[in-house]
Amino acid sequence: MGKVRVHISTSLDGYVAGPNQSEENPLGEGGEGLHDWLVELKSWREHAGMEGGVENVSNDLFAEEIGNVGAEIMGRGKFGPPSRGPWGDDPWQGWWGEDPPFHKPVFVLTHHDREPLTLTDTTFTFVTDGVESALERAREAAGDKDVFIGGGADTINQYLAAGLVDELELHIVPILLGGGERLFEGVGPDLKLEELRAVEASGVAHLKYRAMPHLPSSLALTAAAPRRARRVAHRA
Repeated sequence: MGKVRVHISTSLDGYVAGPNQSEENPLGEGGEGLHDWLVELKSWREHAGMEGGVENVSNDLFAEEIGNVGAEIMGRGKFGPPSRGPWGDDPWQGWWGEDPPFHKPVFVLTHHDREPLTLTDTTFTFVTDGVESALERAREAAGDKDVFIGGGADTINQYLAAGLVDELELHIVPILLGGGERLFEGVGPDLKLEELRAVEASGVAHLKYRAMPHLPSSLALTAAAPRRARRVAHRA
């Protein structure tokens, strides 16, 4: 079984998208600046079906990140549109046109039922019964490869809070957005991270962590009960 991985660009103040997202400005005010370092890379441009690009340490890291990924999970915020709500009679087809850059199964978390959407070699499956169900389906589709949690912030935060992420890589860009979609919002102190590497690069710093396993709060209380009982007995 592969890993569950997150990699995402974030501002210094912790936002992965700016305020006031819209169809005209999907990453919100200032949000495009989070990816200036990325869109110039050869590995990113090849993945997007484009030519050219620079080869540097960020290029190598991004090529590593997109390797061995067999399925992606994203939230309704990433798939769009920003207005969300019911799909309607002419449902949204995503931001990426007739040939999305995923080239793998994608599972979209939503509150509204919808039949799967296939565009070239990408099939979007819409999941209404929660993050664990989406992960189960994505693992099955990925086989021995990894599952990538693609965002947005709310989706990543749910997986982090549930203890379902194995590795987290943050690409920290030296800008301040002042609002928008914030990473780690509501995740809580149970999440423990072990640093795997820190890489300084042009216009970005790459920080990679292993997410340490943690028990859900109910199981943690159950596990702690015998220890409390022993301490009480010892004091007695």
